[in-house]
Amino acid sequence: MEFTNHLQPSEESEESDGRRRLPRLGLTSQILLALVLGLACGAVLHYAVPAGAVRDDVLIGGVFYLVGQGFIRLMQMLVVPLVFCSIVCGAAAIDTKTLGSVGLKTLLLYLLTTAVAISLALGVGNLINPGEGVDLSSLAAPPDSADAAPLDEAATANTMDTLLNIIPSNPVAALAQGDMLPLIFFALFVGIVLARLGRRVETVHSFFVQFNDIMMEMTSLVMKVAPVGVFCLLARTFANVGFEAFLPMVKYMGGVLAALVLQLGVTYMVLLWVFARMSPLMFLRKFFSVAAFGFSTATSNATIPLNIETLEKKMGVDRRISSFTIPLGATINMDGTAIMQGVAVVFTAQLFGVPLGPAEYATVIATATLASIGTAGVPSVGLITLSMVFDAVGLPLEGIALIMGIDRILDMCRTAVNITGDAVVTSIVAKQAGRVDMAVFRDPDAGREVDDVRLAVRQ
Repeated sequence: MEFTNHLQPSEESEESDGRRRLPRLGLTSQILLALVLGLACGAVLHYAVPAGAVRDDVLIGGVFYLVGQGFIRLMQMLVVPLVFCSIVCGAAAIDTKTLGSVGLKTLLLYLLTTAVAISLALGVGNLINPGEGVDLSSLAAPPDSADAAPLDEAATANTMDTLLNIIPSNPVAALAQGDMLPLIFFALFVGIVLARLGRRVETVHSFFVQFNDIMMEMTSLVMKVAPVGVFCLLARTFANVGFEAFLPMVKYMGGVLAALVLQLGVTYMVLLWVFARMSPLMFLRKFFSVAAFGFSTATSNATIPLNIETLEKKMGVDRRISSFTIPLGATINMDGTAIMQGVAVVFTAQLFGVPLGPAEYATVIATATLASIGTAGVPSVGLITLSMVFDAVGLPLEGIALIMGIDRILDMCRTAVNITGDAVVTSIVAKQAGRVDMAVFRDPDAGREVDDVRLAVRQ
């Protein structure tokens, strides 16, 4: 009896140890797995299962449609309150009284690079036409009658009307209808006024901060069911069209990567040379280790200390400049995400047969650029702001399912571009303010200890 008593706890502890050793998949791995399983399940239904009530009505038109559309509606539910509160909080955090010329120049440069990034992405998307050759318009859910009117008006509006409509005549109506540009404008206005009034409106500011925390937690909870939603949406897509949808996904990936390379290698380097007269080759050589670190971690926030240290020790940038501009860039600079959104807009519009004109492109550029203030630090911000951009130009959110799994793969590349953009803007601002030691920048051996520290940390 004593022997059994001693043996039983031992067996239980071994079983519990075994349970603890089981690997737990993170959200990224779960979404990638859902991507593969959804593709495989849809292909089996398309090629191996004959048409009939079970396949078409129970699975494709039943379970997959219900769960997939439920996930899309959850995302739509979050877009307006999350974006509004995030932008209010982001704008309120910028102290307009102490910002000064350096801060204002930094802010404008960040917005400029984001606008250039999404414009470049739209151009690349129209050049490679990633969504041509496949028609998924039958898979889009019919629009709500409440949403139909704004889309019809947007289709007939010209570019000047689009710019004028940024200013809402009725902010409450803009919030209720989800009109993104007026909503963003009003949120920025509210945030700036909160910053100007300071302590006098501390209660209102606290309300927005706390409500923003609530929305971020809701976003995290919705993202927990993202793998299920992605699986159902992809299974339904591939069950209807088979592997025809695979080539557009590959072209989309290629388009995003091409735009990222152009943004880093052309846009940033031209800005660096024209506005700071600093050698792009020397900059890339000295910054490569930081970009590689950002690529491996896939998070801009983790690279902030290394970015500041590298700019000071290897580039000769005054730390008083970089310690302000780099954290600000991590908060509002989302060039990589803007590129993803630009290519995704063209990709989805072509897949679902939605025509886009100059007014729609102007809306995409303005929406993504203005939304970058305050939303870069939000979890899953790329997905939420992509939903917002799609809503702004009347694109079906079903296209997000094809993008989500692939986007996780591209996330590391986007991070490398984002942190490089932060460093380039910082270098330009510092050089124009006379805060760069060019002797340090030209010295190829300057700051070698930074690389040594980085290697030691990674080991």
